[in-house]
Amino acid sequence: MKKTILVTGASGNLGQAVTRKFLKEGYQVKGFIAPGSNPDFMKDENLEVYEADLMDEEETLKAIEGVGDFDGAVLTVGGFGMGSFENTALEDVNKMYRLNFQTAYNSSRAAFKALKSKGKKGQIVLIGARPALESSAAKGVVAYAFSKRLVHYLSDVINEESKDTGITSSVIMPSLIDTPPNREAMPDADFDKWVKPETIAGNIHHLFTESGKALRETVLKVYNES
Repeated sequence: MKKTILVTGASGNLGQAVTRKFLKEGYQVKGFIAPGSNPDFMKDENLEVYEADLMDEEETLKAIEGVGDFDGAVLTVGGFGMGSFENTALEDVNKMYRLNFQTAYNSSRAAFKALKSKGKKGQIVLIGARPALESSAAKGVVAYAFSKRLVHYLSDVINEESKDTGITSSVIMPSLIDTPPNREAMPDADFDKWVKPETIAGNIHHLFTESGKALRETVLKVYNES
């Protein structure tokens, strides 16, 4: 029977790489995108696209309940923001909190509830970031680092809550991802040292393989040479 994966942020740079990888591996993909974005970002007979505002708790719960059965979720919704501590206002912190943590909390909770209610085992994969682990890497991206630190802790909490259910959570901690917006923001950087979205997608897929399923409380540092 074909396995089904839920991917949030499916039309984003990382989300598209994850979606393509799982489609290539024979999965049915339930892809979530923001309302008003491009529902035709990718065409495949095994891809179903849904629109939902994942900052809205009730909308997220209803949307994920409405997709039917799935075997796991990869939650890629998020965003990046620069700013030193001195130049980061509270609203900047709140913006990153809403975009990175609030969406991850709402969608992971909805996925957890859906899996648990059906008595299904499953993997929930969250996207953290290197600055969430290292204060030296947080310089210049303070609000982003704070929000991703919460995402990292969220994965730990899910694993505590899910013991004896067969549901597990992993968190991917990339350094700089090689995307057009990041290249535009840092044009003088050595892009060859950054991490390709396809590399991260491959690591995420491994978590759903037979050997990957044996891992617990996984934190994957995907840094390349950056």
